[in-house]
Amino acid sequence: MTKIASNLQIDSARLWDTIHETAKFGATPKGGVRRLTLGPEDKQVRDWFRKACEEAGLEVHVDALGSMFGLRRGRDMSKPPVGLGSHLDTQPTGGKFDGVLGTLAALEVVRTLNDAGIETETPICICNWTNEEGSRFAPAMMASAAYVGDFTTDDILSRKDADGVSVAEALERIGYRGKSPVGTQKFSGFVELHIEQGPILEAEHKTIGVVDSGQGVLWYDGRIVGFESHAGTTPMRLRRDALATLSEIVLAMERIAGNHGPKAVGTVGEAVIANPSRNVIPGEIAFTMDCRSADAAIMDALDRDLRAAVAEIAAGRKVEVQLDLVWRKPPTDFDPTLVDAVEHAARTLGYSHRRITSGAGHDACNLNTIMPAAMVFVPCKDGVSHNELEDATQADCAAGANVLMHTVLALAGVAS
Repeated sequence: MTKIASNLQIDSARLWDTIHETAKFGATPKGGVRRLTLGPEDKQVRDWFRKACEEAGLEVHVDALGSMFGLRRGRDMSKPPVGLGSHLDTQPTGGKFDGVLGTLAALEVVRTLNDAGIETETPICICNWTNEEGSRFAPAMMASAAYVGDFTTDDILSRKDADGVSVAEALERIGYRGKSPVGTQKFSGFVELHIEQGPILEAEHKTIGVVDSGQGVLWYDGRIVGFESHAGTTPMRLRRDALATLSEIVLAMERIAGNHGPKAVGTVGEAVIANPSRNVIPGEIAFTMDCRSADAAIMDALDRDLRAAVAEIAAGRKVEVQLDLVWRKPPTDFDPTLVDAVEHAARTLGYSHRRITSGAGHDACNLNTIMPAAMVFVPCKDGVSHNELEDATQADCAAGANVLMHTVLALAGVAS
């Protein structure tokens, strides 16, 4: 760090105010936020973010999938900018901090540099990536996945939500289907600040998590086809019950993930009975499954064991079960140089810290496949996230933003 930057601190109150100001877009009665991607509340926060970026002197553009980029010019515009940011969409019962902290902290970094009159050698670009959560459209981290080439833009634009609305239609409705092709904005590297979404930092009284790796993800879409029949007249031994089958699959998944623990987790997060009725044995169910591990070999074992268990359960219950792997994200090892830069910033600023693995997926995990990337974590209360009770302290948010800023300054350089 240069001498001019070593004592530089973000405006903690200003960052805290923006977090709570944006929380009004989709605010829930329990104090959380429901801001599904490309919905009306997402448009509101996007409009707010665009205006804030422009007021901070940034050149704002939007790509074909709605991701927003705010460019702060550097002394040498021939160099690709250092990227920082996260996302502004939330889960259906989300909180104020997941994703939002990283995006607004990126804005606060720019505001602080402006206030201090600091010009960086390399430009800086702050980002709001579309549909990180994956709660309305699948997969999660959709825009950054397309950015790195995991999906084509047309593929993503054709994805539909539960109501049959496509990504393309949703973008048009809110006016955020940009002209720039996906991938037009280049980066020299990317740093993302986020709440941990787990309990480790809080339990160990650490202020900063230096994220050096991320778990791999397996997403499945499943369908069980049994046979609808009368709940009162069909003997138990003759039933082909789709819901009872799903119950066995859930317990098998729980057992398999536990057998590979503590480095594996598994969740069935959605289940929909076709044409449900109180007195009809369920004949068809659609469900989703999410399994994760930081070990690629364990991911392979999870997939193998799950498929074997599902086949055995289906045969035993005389039903058909289709289990399709719709997304596989390998484990992430973040760029060592950038990880060291995050750790150096935390140490220099005097914050307690530790190396940590991200249990959740993030846009930085995708970006790391084609550019150097790293992440900064701060604690969240009781490790709770994807919940309206999600909470973090003003001091921890400010600490994370300071580490983000000094990491970015180390990468972008201060123009002499």
